[in-house]
Amino acid sequence: MTKAEDISFGYLLNDITLLFRKHFDRRAVKFGLTRAQWRATKMLHHREGLRQTELAEFLEMEPIAVGRVIDRLQAAGFVERRPDPKDRRAWRLYTTAQASEVVDDMEKIAHELRRESTVGVTYEEMMQAMDVMTRIKENLQALDALEAPEEAGEQAAQL
Repeated sequence: MTKAEDISFGYLLNDITLLFRKHFDRRAVKFGLTRAQWRATKMLHHREGLRQTELAEFLEMEPIAVGRVIDRLQAAGFVERRPDPKDRRAWRLYTTAQASEVVDDMEKIAHELRRESTVGVTYEEMMQAMDVMTRIKENLQALDALEAPEEAGEQAAQL
């Protein structure tokens, strides 16, 4: 009997992700934003007032790279930096009205692409697939938690 671990699914997930990104990028090119800029704008739109380091954590990017993205977004009028009232050295990030309009348009593109990509898939099937992918993600995150102490110990031993 074949087991779940005998089914190679990583390439399929990767292919789906790449195809979704390709089609989204083609439709969103008219806004002149890179994928990193779009992700940062969307995240800030839904979480106004983040610090740059917090945004970097959410986006799983290095703070310096996020800083460059924010610089470009600020120059284009999508993001503004405001002083943090609790820390004079820090800035909080906020989207502008211009960014809100683009986020709304990008959400429409994403919704349309999801609709087109799920033709022939029922709601129940999609929910089942989401449940399975969520469990796989949780299993992989649990591995991270188990492996992190081991890696820290190995690094300490090398010092």
